[in-house]
Amino acid sequence: MNDGKAGVIRKLLIANRGEIACRVMRTSKRLGIKTVAVYSEADANAMHVREADQAVNVGPAEAAKSYLNVDAILQAAKDTGADGVHPGYGFFSENADFADAVRAAGMIFIGPPSQAIRDMGAKDNAKAIMEEANVPIVPGYYGADQSLDLFKSECEKIGYPVLLKAALGGGGKGMRVVNSANELEGGIAGAKRESLAAFGDDRLLIEKYLTNTRHVEVQVFADSHGNCVHLFERDCSLQRRHQKIIEEAPAPGLSDETRKNMGEAAVRAAKAVNYEGAGTVEFLLSSDGHFYFMEMNTRLQVEHPVSELITGTDLVEWQLRVASGEALALSQDEIICSGHAIEARLYAEDPSNGFMPAPGPIHHLIWPETGDGMRIDTGVAEGDVISPHYDPMIAKVICWGETRDDAREKLRAGLNKLQIVGPGSNSTFLTFLLDHPVFRDGKMDTAFVDGLDGTSYAPPPEPPKAALVAAADYVVWKRDDLSKKRAEGSHDPYSPWNLSHCWRMNDSSHQDLTFLFGTAEETLSYHVSIFHEGKARRFVIEGEQADPATVMLANDAAVVDTAGTITVFGFDHLVTLTLFDPITAAGEHEGSHSSFTSPMPGRIAAVEVREGENVVKGDILVVVEAMKMEHAITAPRDGVIGQILCAVGDQVDEGHELLKMDE
Repeated sequence: MNDGKAGVIRKLLIANRGEIACRVMRTSKRLGIKTVAVYSEADANAMHVREADQAVNVGPAEAAKSYLNVDAILQAAKDTGADGVHPGYGFFSENADFADAVRAAGMIFIGPPSQAIRDMGAKDNAKAIMEEANVPIVPGYYGADQSLDLFKSECEKIGYPVLLKAALGGGGKGMRVVNSANELEGGIAGAKRESLAAFGDDRLLIEKYLTNTRHVEVQVFADSHGNCVHLFERDCSLQRRHQKIIEEAPAPGLSDETRKNMGEAAVRAAKAVNYEGAGTVEFLLSSDGHFYFMEMNTRLQVEHPVSELITGTDLVEWQLRVASGEALALSQDEIICSGHAIEARLYAEDPSNGFMPAPGPIHHLIWPETGDGMRIDTGVAEGDVISPHYDPMIAKVICWGETRDDAREKLRAGLNKLQIVGPGSNSTFLTFLLDHPVFRDGKMDTAFVDGLDGTSYAPPPEPPKAALVAAADYVVWKRDDLSKKRAEGSHDPYSPWNLSHCWRMNDSSHQDLTFLFGTAEETLSYHVSIFHEGKARRFVIEGEQADPATVMLANDAAVVDTAGTITVFGFDHLVTLTLFDPITAAGEHEGSHSSFTSPMPGRIAAVEVREGENVVKGDILVVVEAMKMEHAITAPRDGVIGQILCAVGDQVDEGHELLKMDE
């Protein structure tokens, strides 16, 4: 053990999970540092556990009892002889008390001084410090009085719309846009509830909600020798419900003057709190070129890879060296921006169903080939499970190019080559955004994604004909292969029961194949021509013939069959089909799921109705909290609440009935 100040880290415990834990381990191993993983019971077989030199179970699946269990984490560090602790991002990464506890135990905390975390962690206090440091701030209310009357008064002074924000934390939790006085009370209740659940504190602040703004943040780095630099800026304007989706560096369309002023302001912000290590100063950039301080994240950010790719640095290595007492390796003048990098966050969610979380086992996974500017940061592999207990991120797909458009095209091509079956994913939504003219032209703002019409990125009502041909060709190939194996193992290999060429009396050799695509049925006919050297396949769909080999080649299509579900890759939208079996169809498709069952495992955050209450279509009935987000269950029609089958605080499984509603 060392004294917790300077020294060489020999063994590092990563107090986190998933993608960031694996990311830290890669650099640690390159530097010859042994790694220790911590894991919950739900993560016993996770990738970060498999890749670590040692791993320690710290509790059950619930994060509060495992990954947020200070005593268990510190005991794991002591038992394994770790002399450093890296918090990753999320969990303890911006927790000053945890940082103090690590240092008090004689270990190096890979992060800034505790006081800097406290100064920047409370947004109201951070605004005051920034104002003193001559960093421009957004007009708003940052006081301690949290009474409803004062909030009403301050909102009138600021002018609607306003943004309610949790005083602690980040990541879009505890944030609500309030457009009028009528929405204020409900907005406060929702923001306080979410803030309390996420950060254990329900204090809020109010900011003027600026429209047509971009979210531009600056990566800063400081050491204990008084050096502080920035590594240019990132544009994170593509967000949904304040959660970042696509980030890029450098920010497109910035003037040299704005870039210089923003970088200098970020360095002033870091120096104002005697910062050390990796940090991010986040700004709102208005259309007139003015920028305003939002907050400082006192940790490594999810989107740090784009900064690494344009500067040729390894920020985790910088973290480890600075935490060990070394000076920064480069001065500001030596940090050069080269090319452009874009990162897309691949989540287990269903964009066609309100971005509902879609966790589950990964049955099939093929990543695009890395290298030549393509990078994949992930914490999962085929056979792993995307857990409903934690953040739904599957991976970050990052691409570097000589120009912004080069990077965009590489990223789009990479996402199109990605194959994942099992959990749902937002991959086609990401390619939709990359292709959108607003993003292509660099004209996006923070409201762009939330303002999209859902029909613009919804899957088509029927599958592409080429995808049906690809799926049908796969089914026929599979049947042929089965027939061949049956014939090889038969006592009579020439039996007609071993043939698969669809012979029919007084008709051409063919069979009809029907696929289910959602609720739609799609049928095509498979025809076989028999020759002395073999047989030729062709398909007829809506009267048109199609050659499967040509179709597969033209679309670079790939077909994957998992548990009877056929997934076709190579098209703008993922095509998922089920081969229709008329014998079992009736039993399989009877009944329907209630509109009032939980769509995922989670915790009941709110019950907004009472038994016997009249509700109208669209009313919020129950709020379920899962995967760090709140999801509202709404009434699909007018009716009367019959029976309520859940209570606030209940942990429910997917499909758990929440309430009954009468006509």
